[in-house]
Amino acid sequence: MKKLINDPADVVVEALRGMAAAHPDRLRVDLENRVVYRRDPIRAGKVGLVSGGGSGHEPMHGGLVGLGMLDAACAGEVFTSPVPDQMMAATKQVDGGAGVLHIVKNYTGDVMNFEMAAELAAAEAGTEVQSVVVDDDVAVQDSLYTAGRRGVGTTVLLEKIVGAAAEEGRSLADCAALATQVAESGRSMGMALTSCTVPAAGKPTFDLAEDEMEVGIGIHGEPGRKRMPMAPAKEVAEMLLEPVLADLDFTGDTGAIVMMNGMGGTPLLELYLMYHEVAQILEKSGVTVARNLVGNYITSLEMAGCSVTLLRADDDLVGLWDAPVNTPGLRWGV
Repeated sequence: MKKLINDPADVVVEALRGMAAAHPDRLRVDLENRVVYRRDPIRAGKVGLVSGGGSGHEPMHGGLVGLGMLDAACAGEVFTSPVPDQMMAATKQVDGGAGVLHIVKNYTGDVMNFEMAAELAAAEAGTEVQSVVVDDDVAVQDSLYTAGRRGVGTTVLLEKIVGAAAEEGRSLADCAALATQVAESGRSMGMALTSCTVPAAGKPTFDLAEDEMEVGIGIHGEPGRKRMPMAPAKEVAEMLLEPVLADLDFTGDTGAIVMMNGMGGTPLLELYLMYHEVAQILEKSGVTVARNLVGNYITSLEMAGCSVTLLRADDDLVGLWDAPVNTPGLRWGV
């Protein structure tokens, strides 16, 4: 493999050091616990937002810490859940007296470890914790890493919207209810043109022939719905959107927030091309695009491919989406 690393065992810590060096005005990094925090201290009375997961999906989650989004993100080893001690340290640190919301992608390790961390934080510090589990991937019902659908792109949209609500001063109960609404209103589907290579493994996670693609792939290289010959972008967009639109009705006055996400190895030239195809299909399907986001936000190391996420919106969600945000991965309104 060819990667810009030193020792595969040190990749995560060294990347966190780099994040701290690149964003000293916005972030503070606890290298011992591998937690990324907002530089500014938690505001008294503000709900704290904590998320996290395996590394290799950057900018999610550490790059989404900052004003208007997360207060802390726990970094596990590549494609491996953080441990409860990390999550508990983050939870206690961002408790400003209004409680803490855990945003959890539906992977078995993440769900179990966040549950343990919530119990420990409540027992040791009296912190009130609520959780929301994101399970928006329509590709498969169960995968190698989950019971139920995987948590993917809606996680990014949820962290932005609920982050804005917490910044407004909404209560823990209100933030949790909003998070549940977003989780239930988002659907995603992805595909891959190539595998990725986990540094510790040193070889591709799976093999794809030059003329093949995997439709419905997971963000850890899990198998998708089917492996098939390469197809034009228009057909790929149709394959991604068909199960999303069949699973939930996105028509309505407000429409949908749409994210065209790159998996890490796909250039923006191709992502914008794909977004154009997606936008045309949505228009023909009667779905209004309220807002959009195009780029690499929830990646799988250097995997080539993309995913599309639709979030059924209302005026409140759009207003929160438009609210100021200042993180390494997302910034507007400031």
